[in-house]
Amino acid sequence: MRIFTLVSLILLLFAWHTSLAQTDPLLVDPILVRLKGRIINAADSSGIPYANIVNNRYRGGSITNNDGYFTLDVLNIDSLIVTSVGYEKKVIYIPHNYMGIEVITFTLNPVSYAVGEVEIKGERPSLDLGLGTGKPVEIPIELRGDAYNEKPPIISALFNPISYWQYHLSRREREKRDVREAMALTQNWEMHSQNYNKEMVMMLTGTSEAEADSFMVWFNAQNVLPYTSTEYEVRASIIYYYEMYLEQKK
Repeated sequence: MRIFTLVSLILLLFAWHTSLAQTDPLLVDPILVRLKGRIINAADSSGIPYANIVNNRYRGGSITNNDGYFTLDVLNIDSLIVTSVGYEKKVIYIPHNYMGIEVITFTLNPVSYAVGEVEIKGERPSLDLGLGTGKPVEIPIELRGDAYNEKPPIISALFNPISYWQYHLSRREREKRDVREAMALTQNWEMHSQNYNKEMVMMLTGTSEAEADSFMVWFNAQNVLPYTSTEYEVRASIIYYYEMYLEQKK
């Protein structure tokens, strides 16, 4: 009876020591093994591809394939850090009695993100039809024509006879056109003040100041010098029309 009790006690002590050795790495002799593992989803047991496995001891690691499998040379006392997008980070431990024969499966828990209510604000994009914004009209509203700002073509008498005859017969429309013409003429000369003036006329024609004044009054009435004329065109026009001015005076 005493012998049986002694043997049982020895067996219990051996089992306790073995169990302690398996849980305490300080009591385990390090052995290099090739770990064959697989990382799976704890929710549906599917393999997790491209999960990162890093060894805590030397910071090297591996990555799982499309089915979640990987291999890595480790010691039987190592611990590994496993991470993957959409899953909780996990530390796994190598079983001390692992000899590199079977495939060990490790699970990762998927992360559940609590998304609150999202309010989206912004402006509705506008559609650009490539039509531009139009050219602003410099004519005051009170001087704009009721029908046309420009002389309507003869064909408009067929399609819009009221506006056509209003343009030609309305006294109010004629007065507006006269005022607009005078305004345009004034603007024309203001823009040419640098190239067209009495000093320029006297220099090009060789006339006196009084004669230059008379020519400029006649020349202005011809309304032949658009505001887009260059300096060369202005000088050429003065010389050309001065000859015409002298012919008319004879």
